[in-house]
Amino acid sequence: MQSIQQVPEEKVRFSSIVGMDELKKTIRLKIIEPYLKPGLFARFRASSGGGILLYGPPGCGKTMLARAVANECQADFVSVGIADILTMWMGESERNLAAMFDKARANAPCVLFFDELDALAYARSKAPSSSARTVVNEFLGQLDGVGRDNQGVLVLAATNMPWDVDSAMKRPGRFSRQIFVPPPDAAARQAMLQNKLLGLPQEPDLDLAGLARRTAHFSGADIDGLIERAKEKALAEALDGSERGLSSADFEAALSETQASTLDWLRTVRNVVKYAGEDGSYKDVERYLRSEKLL
Repeated sequence: MQSIQQVPEEKVRFSSIVGMDELKKTIRLKIIEPYLKPGLFARFRASSGGGILLYGPPGCGKTMLARAVANECQADFVSVGIADILTMWMGESERNLAAMFDKARANAPCVLFFDELDALAYARSKAPSSSARTVVNEFLGQLDGVGRDNQGVLVLAATNMPWDVDSAMKRPGRFSRQIFVPPPDAAARQAMLQNKLLGLPQEPDLDLAGLARRTAHFSGADIDGLIERAKEKALAEALDGSERGLSSADFEAALSETQASTLDWLRTVRNVVKYAGEDGSYKDVERYLRSEKLL
């Protein structure tokens, strides 16, 4: 069973996350301030309860953002994965889920973070077994705080596939507030490149602004992979006795072997927006797709 993770000494804070400025403003307004100032939001009759669902393509920082939220709130952080909950034994998955909520309540203030929510709360209409449906029922009961007090517990979740999450999970008081975490834009990609290449030997011809423009739709993980491939090129020459810094040629070669891993997700969500987004659930995604000329 996963244990409580105390706020680490080297904290992931919003100030240490490069780029994502608009997204961080949204998260501060919709998550952090309501959590820190519930009385103020209550006076304006603004909702400050329920969970928050972060969704978007893989590798774009959903888990990192959740950790940063915990640190911004000065709260403990519990990260829950599939293996922490689901088992083959009847009734044990529900007990594991209840135990996670109980532990978070006992350690409030606490951020309880569920990764891959679609696997834990798969749409019951499509669930392959009754046990999967009972896990969703237990989850709903825990979110509603039936017979319990969820005061001081902020529930966050992340998913790459929000369309597979049971619709009841998205109702008011549950995960009704959903935040799209897109791939980083050009400014964020350039900031990431500058940050990750800091202190590494570089040739004068290395144009990070140009490289940022050429990595459209790259996730943070994709950029990490691109840099590693470029370093391999430079190191191979260094081992042959031609030591130099990272160059544009290294990144040209790396780009020829790399494409944005988010493209499959973006193609899938484009179909969701076109054919299943009539209720406005994916307005943020639709705006993003249009801005990127993908819709």
